[in-house]
Amino acid sequence: MINRIYISYADNDEPLAQEMAQALWAVNLESSSSMYSKILHISMSQRIRFGISHSDCVVVILTKEGTLSPRVNQELGLAAANGDNLIIVLAEDGVELPIMVQHLTPVIFTEDTFTDALGYLIYTLRNLTTFEWLRIKCPHCGEEMTQYMTPQEEVDRSLMAGTGLNTMCNYCERELFLDPRTFKPVL
Repeated sequence: MINRIYISYADNDEPLAQEMAQALWAVNLESSSSMYSKILHISMSQRIRFGISHSDCVVVILTKEGTLSPRVNQELGLAAANGDNLIIVLAEDGVELPIMVQHLTPVIFTEDTFTDALGYLIYTLRNLTTFEWLRIKCPHCGEEMTQYMTPQEEVDRSLMAGTGLNTMCNYCERELFLDPRTFKPVL
C-alpha cells in the first residue's frame, strides 16, 4: 500500500514539484520533500533521511538542472541504497539518467506535457495501491470536499473523448469538471 511519497527535485523545479504535490493531494496521497517544513533545528540531511525512510515511494523529477543537482543525486542514492522504496522517475525529454536509476524506465515529459506525465504517475500508483477518495477544492466556493474515486473505466473514457470528468460541489451544488489526468478542477 502506498500512502506517502517523497518528491525529489532541484530548486528550479519547485513549481513542477508543487504541481505534483497538488495532484497527489487530490488522490489522497501524502507527499513531502527536503524543502517542505524548513524547521531550523532539523538539518536538511535529517529531513531527507526521515522523508525517504518514512515514504513508500520516491518520485524524482529530473530536468536538465535536476540531473546536475547534488541534492537530487544524493536523494536518489539514499533511496536506492534504502532498497525499500519504489522509485519512479519523471524525466525531461533529452535528459541522461543518473547511474543510480539508469535501469529504470522513466516517464518522459516536456514543458508542455508535464500534466500528462502526472496523469501517468497517478495511473501507475493507482495500479499499485487502492485509491478510494478524491479531495477536491471547489473553484467556485473554495470549499474542500471528498468524493468517491472515479472508476478507472470512466477516467479512460474521458481521456479518449478529450473531456473532463463531471461532478458537483457538495456545498454550492455547482457543476464541476475535473482534469481526468490530475483530478484538478478545470474552469
